[in-house]
Amino acid sequence: MNSSDSYGLKFHHFGLAVKQVENAMRMLKGLGYKIGPTVKDDLQNVNLALCTRPESPAIEIIYATETPGPLSAILKLNTSLIYHICYESENVEKSLAAMRIDQNLVREISPRKPAVLFEGRMVSFYQIRGFGMIEILES
Repeated sequence: MNSSDSYGLKFHHFGLAVKQVENAMRMLKGLGYKIGPTVKDDLQNVNLALCTRPESPAIEIIYATETPGPLSAILKLNTSLIYHICYESENVEKSLAAMRIDQNLVREISPRKPAVLFEGRMVSFYQIRGFGMIEILES
């Protein structure tokens, strides 16, 4: 078993999928979060806002566009759900290889593409058996 940080991943944010964005924003504002600008990401077919607060984990609010997209199944049974953890990596292939060496079953959900919310930095999504979904944001 590898020691900590052997995957080359640094925590970036939690991904919160919501049906009613106003409710989530109101709660996060009440918790002292600064709500960033809302952007529509056509490549991912979602609306996004990054919320930050000093000394707290960042939370990305994700909500549906006018057309069905990746949140349809996620929000079918829930009105809100933290469904992914985002990590930054300087070398995604090396990070994925290290996870697999540790016998983690890693399945690509969404291949790398530029993310509007993160100034075009590349992101990709993976399902890790027994852990959940992660997003990897390239440094």
